[in-house]
Amino acid sequence: MNPYSLPPDEHPGEVCITCSDVAVPVTVTELLGDDLALVDTGAGTVEEVSVALVEAAVGDTVLVHAGEAIARVQP
Repeated sequence: MNPYSLPPDEHPGEVCITCSDVAVPVTVTELLGDDLALVDTGAGTVEEVSVALVEAAVGDTVLVHAGEAIARVQP
C-alpha cells in the first residue's frame, strides 16, 4: 500500500476532501452583488458567503465550506 494514499471515503460528499471539514447547511436570506449572499447559520448569526459556484435564491439551503457555497440542498 502506498503510504501517501488515502483510505476509501466511507461517506463521499459529506466532508472536504482536502481538510476533512464538514460543509455546513445554511439558509440564504439575501443575495448581494458580486456573487455574495447573506446566510442564516441557524445558530443566531448571519454571515456573508460566496455563492459563485451554485445557483442560489433567497430561502434556499446551501452547503457552505470555508465561506463558499458548494452545493444547493434540494427540498
